[in-house]
Amino acid sequence: MKIDGRPFRTIWVNPNDPRIIQIIDQRFLPHKLVIEDLRTVDEMARAIKEMHLRGAPLVGVAAAFGIYLAAIHAPEGDTFDSYVMEAAGKLISTRPTAVNLKWGVEKQLTALGVSSDLSFPRKRESRDLDPRLRGGDSKGAKIQIALETAKRLADEDVEMCKSIGRHGLKLLAEIQKKKNGRRVNILTHCNAGWLACIDWGTATSAIYQAFDQGMDVRVWVDETRPRNQGAGLTAWEFGKHGVPHTVIVDNAAGHIMQKGEVDIVIVGTDRTTAAGDVANKIGTYTKALAARDNGIPFYAAVPSSSIDWNIQNGKDIPIEERDQDEVRYVQGLSDGTVKKVLVVPEHSKAANYAFDVTPRRLVTGLITERGIAQASEEGLLNLFPENRETI
Repeated sequence: MKIDGRPFRTIWVNPNDPRIIQIIDQRFLPHKLVIEDLRTVDEMARAIKEMHLRGAPLVGVAAAFGIYLAAIHAPEGDTFDSYVMEAAGKLISTRPTAVNLKWGVEKQLTALGVSSDLSFPRKRESRDLDPRLRGGDSKGAKIQIALETAKRLADEDVEMCKSIGRHGLKLLAEIQKKKNGRRVNILTHCNAGWLACIDWGTATSAIYQAFDQGMDVRVWVDETRPRNQGAGLTAWEFGKHGVPHTVIVDNAAGHIMQKGEVDIVIVGTDRTTAAGDVANKIGTYTKALAARDNGIPFYAAVPSSSIDWNIQNGKDIPIEERDQDEVRYVQGLSDGTVKKVLVVPEHSKAANYAFDVTPRRLVTGLITERGIAQASEEGLLNLFPENRETI
């Protein structure tokens, strides 16, 4: 996507120094565009944990780049693998809900010849190794492989998001046809846009593609308290691209549905179970309930990297609880300066659950890079049959 006409991704290798990974520091959006340099795995872990970058697909790729940074600084010889494994555990522990973190790390460990089973690290068979790793422990080769793997995962994420958008576009086109060409109204929650991925986004990909093809669309953007990723990030994205949108408070979504001003709800996901339950930003579940009550289709945009084939029940998804001050304070621009303001009584405590789970019975379908699946085990396996032995 573009920012003021300039193409951007959310994460990339510094073109002047490949030992530095650069990201858009999303804490400063929408008021300021800040590029942050990350040089170590500790800096990457902190960036993920403190949400300099966020979004399940993006944190998965960021974790892969974190392993690359770890490989750069790992010692030579026999302790290289143990150093990388320690880095892997550090990255995975940063945020518990998004399964993409483990996915990105395991892709790297496999590429580097270390078992992807984080509980029982062991070498892979020699015949399965990258030829550059056979018969030696060249640190240089490992660094190069880690870099290539991280770049490949980033490119694959872009293609996944494009494909998700193509399949979602068909849904929007069907709605427009039923409305005889009139405007298609979409509700989304949180930020499942290109800022949450590498490019295009998941829930927003179909919207961008529809808009670029001239379809008349309007997006209702939930503010998404407490961090306001909808108001601050999704609205910023749409504004830069020119997509018509309106920001609403979270609790207005049901009212707008009752008024008949929402044709479809599309959200992202941080982890989707093998049976089709969807974990997404807190408040998603209540949107799904309102959509069901008003007969509005509710879809989740689900890249395969966000499917946890080892979990059947959404109740088993770990739900991250974050610092209460994210609820107690709000951040905004005042007199040209970004400030934090206390909005609750000074001594009041706050609970800050970052995600909730929408059960599959409330999900109309899952938009994946391979097509649209029913929110069920069989629906997903029909598109991803290679995982039948996993379940």
